[in-house]
Amino acid sequence: MSHDQPPPGEPPEEDPFLKKPQGPPPGEPPPGEPPPGGPPPEGPPPSQGPPPGSPYESPYGAPYGGAGGQPPPGSPYGSNVHGEGPYGGTDPLAGMPPLAPFGTRFLARVIDALIIFIPLGIVSLFVGGWNTANNTGAWDEVTNQVNTGTQWIWSVISMVLYVGYDTLMNRKFGQTLGKRWLKLRVAMLNDGAVPDTGSALLRAVVLWLPALLCCLFIWWAIIIVSIVVSRPYRQGLHDKAARTVVVSATQ
Repeated sequence: MSHDQPPPGEPPEEDPFLKKPQGPPPGEPPPGEPPPGGPPPEGPPPSQGPPPGSPYESPYGAPYGGAGGQPPPGSPYGSNVHGEGPYGGTDPLAGMPPLAPFGTRFLARVIDALIIFIPLGIVSLFVGGWNTANNTGAWDEVTNQVNTGTQWIWSVISMVLYVGYDTLMNRKFGQTLGKRWLKLRVAMLNDGAVPDTGSALLRAVVLWLPALLCCLFIWWAIIIVSIVVSRPYRQGLHDKAARTVVVSATQ
C-alpha cells in the first residue's frame, strides 16, 4: 500500500470536482446561440401568410403574381392585394369586383350561343347542311345523315365557330358580346388580368366540346351545377380548368 500523497496544490486524480462539466465563462452565451446584440440567425424569415390549407389561402399561388405581388395596371381587383377584409379579417373576395350573378351570367351565355347558332342555322338551310324537310321527324333520315358524315361536318364547323368565338373575344377583351352587353367580364383569378391565349382556349374547349360532341343538355346541366355549388368564386368546370373567374365589369 502506497502512502504517497499528492503534491501540495494539486487535486487528487479521483477528485470529483475535476470531472464536473464546466459552464461557459460569465457573460458568454451558450454554444450555438448568437451573442447579445449580434446579427440575427441566418435563414429566411417565417412566413406571414395564411397557414397552408387555409380556406383563405390563394388557390393558385401568390395573390397577384409578379414582383411585389401587386395587381397589374388596370386590374379590376383594386389595390387590396392581401385579402384583408373591411374589419381586418381575411376575406378571399376582398379587392375583387362583385362576382357575376348567376342569372345574368346564364343570360349572357344564351345570347352568345344564339349569336353563333342563328347564322349557322341560316347557312345550313341554304347549303343543305342538315336537311329533314322531306321527312320531318323521321329518325331514319337523321341516322342516314349522321352515317354519311353530314352531321359530323356541321358538328366540326360548330365547334370551330363556338370555340373560336369564345377564345378570341375573351383573349382580346375579356368579354364576349353577351357579357359586354350585360356588363360582365372574364378575368384571371390570380391577378384579374384578361386571359391569355392558352387560358382562353382551354376555357372554351372545356365549355363547348363535350356539349357539341355528345351531350349538350347533360353537359350544360353539369356546368350550371358546378357554378352554383362552387365556393367562394362561383367557378364552373371551365373556369377551374382555366383558372378564371367571371365578375361584374367596372368600366
